[in-house]
Amino acid sequence: MDKILRVHSVNDYARYIGAPVLHPLVSVIHYDELEHCRHSLNNYDVYGIFIGDETLEELTYGQVNYDLHRHALMCVAPGQIGGKTDTGHEIQTKGWALLFDPELLHGTDLGRRMVQYTFFSYNISEALLMSDCQRAVIVSLMEALRGELQLSHPGQGGADGQSLHIVVAYISLILSHIARYYAQQISSAAPAKGDLLIRFENLLQRYYDEGLYLRQGLPTVRFCAQELFLSSNYFGDLIRQFTGDTASNVIRRFVMQRARQLLLSGSTITEAADQLGFDYPQHFSRMFKKYFGTPPSQYPKGRKS
Repeated sequence: MDKILRVHSVNDYARYIGAPVLHPLVSVIHYDELEHCRHSLNNYDVYGIFIGDETLEELTYGQVNYDLHRHALMCVAPGQIGGKTDTGHEIQTKGWALLFDPELLHGTDLGRRMVQYTFFSYNISEALLMSDCQRAVIVSLMEALRGELQLSHPGQGGADGQSLHIVVAYISLILSHIARYYAQQISSAAPAKGDLLIRFENLLQRYYDEGLYLRQGLPTVRFCAQELFLSSNYFGDLIRQFTGDTASNVIRRFVMQRARQLLLSGSTITEAADQLGFDYPQHFSRMFKKYFGTPPSQYPKGRKS
């Protein structure tokens, strides 16, 4: 079994690779400066942002291996496992890392907005591939954040402890830039838009043609993302970018259009519910009425034009 480093606090990782300890809740690491760095496969209880300035091979995310290319940025969230197994040998690597504890964000506006940053649950294969200019912006913010931490550190001349609101503001700015760069990366994938939407629709059609609803019920975003070899969050963000709607709403629309066809062809409410994967006819009826504005018992007679 691979040895896993439990990163319960940001400094569990900092100490492991010999990086300076700057604050109990925040760590900024410049790998180029380290003398005794080693690989590690990490189980995170903290948030992490990693910039690779060289090609790193065979990184692990969950149960899958990936190569991470130069100037790639990836994020991890508490509860995730990632990295590369320690071989016992020291390595020389280049790049930056920012780790911060969820406790740092408690009661802050950033803490309330963290749910918006879905890229923390992207796979490594969906890493942000930054331009030189984008990397320079993120690194400059990390350098400024590290400078603030060093200034406020007890051993570095700081008088009154940490200016946490400044630290949180830097992290918020970093995340805002990452979100913008990811939006640009997704937008640049526009040529693949048609292919993804066609595969998505074909997948939903196959879901019913092959009777998967009999075992799994209604199709889910997670199922569709897995079948299309994407993480749920990245898939959802792509669909929102391409259609202006959520992936769950696209699935619901497909299911409701299929429901209408079943009712028009003479199926009863119970039969339609069963053939769509609903657990109960009542659930089907509620969704149908919410979508079409009339209950299935009055359809098509009572439908709105």
